[in-house]
Amino acid sequence: MRRIILTTESGADLPSDLADTHHVQVVPMHVIMDGKDYLDGSLPVMDIYDYYDTTKKIPSTTSTNSHEYLEFFTKIKNDNPDCIIVHIGYTSKASSSFQNAIIATEDLKDIFLIDALNVTGGLTAIVMYAVNLLEKEPLIDPGLLVEKIKSVVPKSRLAFVPGSLEFLRAGGRVSNLAYLGGALLKIKPRIELVDGNLVSTKKYRGKMDVVSEKLMQDYLTQYDIDRDQLYLIYSIGLDESIKQGMEDTAREFGFKNVKWIQAGAMISTHAGPGGFGIAGIEV
Repeated sequence: MRRIILTTESGADLPSDLADTHHVQVVPMHVIMDGKDYLDGSLPVMDIYDYYDTTKKIPSTTSTNSHEYLEFFTKIKNDNPDCIIVHIGYTSKASSSFQNAIIATEDLKDIFLIDALNVTGGLTAIVMYAVNLLEKEPLIDPGLLVEKIKSVVPKSRLAFVPGSLEFLRAGGRVSNLAYLGGALLKIKPRIELVDGNLVSTKKYRGKMDVVSEKLMQDYLTQYDIDRDQLYLIYSIGLDESIKQGMEDTAREFGFKNVKWIQAGAMISTHAGPGGFGIAGIEV
């Protein structure tokens, strides 16, 4: 039996315990701060916030380049001869990473590339769907596995409220954030992935404890999410009482497994401290 190996990018914020337990290999993206290039995962998130507090500048981020992908996939192939790689990548609408993966694999065989059109918890939800499917059906045909993963890409729903609008404005990744206006900084936008693009879909007023509850109630009312797994995302700075409240709400809605995901350096650079998000797969 040829082994199938799942891979993804650090922008999935896939918790290390899940990656280790389920043997998912993760390739790092990059954070550029003060002229120095850091691999995502090697830079403590608090360093990003401290840097902003000191300089009022926000680090930039860059994708995994094609050379890094080539090395990453080649090492997996060398370590696991005759394996098949299924790579579930960060949305191509917000990063060149996926295109770089395509370039890197032009001359490689038995590698399937899937554009997840999602980030952080929304990407993790797809990766974990693939993990569960593969563990239930270890002899599954690779082509069928890829087909099933692609079928849930449009069903992965991610919504989040950033803790700091300043980081989103500076990052410029949300296509319609300008409509909020510079005078409305007390407004917290709900950000979702729409066809792979980060889009502000709604506005909330109030403190994060109120806003996070509104977000969760709206999300779970709007989407019929598979009750077997829900992913709650937070960036450093979110109050522990808010986290507990959100977990309680999830269980009230009947979710059997609630997994917390901490936003890594790549995502935190754009979303700032104290943010909250929710992700899952629609049934």
